[in-house]
Amino acid sequence: MKQDLHEANRLSWNAATVAHNSHKGDQAAFFRKGGSTLFPEEAGLLGDVTGLSVLHLQCNAGQDSLSIARLGAEVTGVDISDEAIDFATRLSQQSGIAARFVRSDVYDYFRDAQARGVAQLLKPGGRFVFIEFHPFALVFDPAWKFHYDYFNEAPVPEEGVGDYVAESGDGLVREGYERGVDNFSNPHPSFEFTWGVGQVMTALSLAGLVIERLDEYPYANGWKPFEGMRDIGGRRMAPPEGMPRIPLMYSISARKP
Repeated sequence: MKQDLHEANRLSWNAATVAHNSHKGDQAAFFRKGGSTLFPEEAGLLGDVTGLSVLHLQCNAGQDSLSIARLGAEVTGVDISDEAIDFATRLSQQSGIAARFVRSDVYDYFRDAQARGVAQLLKPGGRFVFIEFHPFALVFDPAWKFHYDYFNEAPVPEEGVGDYVAESGDGLVREGYERGVDNFSNPHPSFEFTWGVGQVMTALSLAGLVIERLDEYPYANGWKPFEGMRDIGGRRMAPPEGMPRIPLMYSISARKP
């Protein structure tokens, strides 16, 4: 049952979140000094959020949520992981940046499919913004060999959420990367649910949202999932020299009429 798979993911993310945060040093001090974890593409998608209510879905441990709150928004973060939400709540208190965090599977939070849930929650004129690693890039294994189906409607079993923060080094840590947990092995398996760009766009459109922008990027912000990835500036990670450019990340901006 899908609920069983979601529960497996909750346990796997709980374990992985501890490993991820072990590499990030004193995050409360980072925020107290004015730090932000947002990449320029994310800040650009958000625009001016002063005085707006922002719901941050799958907020993980709250770093981006607090960065958005610092821009003047009233932020609620939602995530499936108890560990992530507990950490985010503590980080909000210790950094002095106000935000609210809720532990919930997004499907339980909306009690509907995600696109319809977003559309129902938005006020007229409200916006949905989304940036994610491109599903085309996820067909490769770490050696750039085709391995996974792009058109895959079945959950993909994995050994567990990995320590992609350690694998990316300082790519996903704005400053003060620490070794932290070494050679992390997740004791809990996980399951990947993948959707193509067409499926995502169609779901949002059928939910009544007006798609304003779809952008693709030939790099991945901070993440180094494949061999030979290089920083082309600003922690934008691109394929090795000489490899044809492919979409590694994409973003959507949609509005409720």
